[in-house]
Amino acid sequence: MLQITISDLQTIMRECAGEAEDALPLEEAPDRPFEELGYDSLALLETYSRIERDYGIELCEDELGAINTAQALVDLTNSLLQLKVMSAA
Repeated sequence: MLQITISDLQTIMRECAGEAEDALPLEEAPDRPFEELGYDSLALLETYSRIERDYGIELCEDELGAINTAQALVDLTNSLLQLKVMSAA
């Protein structure tokens, strides 16, 4: 089954947030808010778009409003990927 990991998310965010090269690694603090780690809202928007494109899912704005940590984004993405697989079966 296709899943995203914290490491995968770190790679995507580094590619989407070139200016945040000094941001703390997500693996070190997956439950800390993105802003505390050094990622701004533009980097997050680009990350959301990239996840939607790369994984073929749609991230709902209402759900994203409550997402502020790497672990929460990974959990949401993986639940949407699981729903996608289940609906295709």
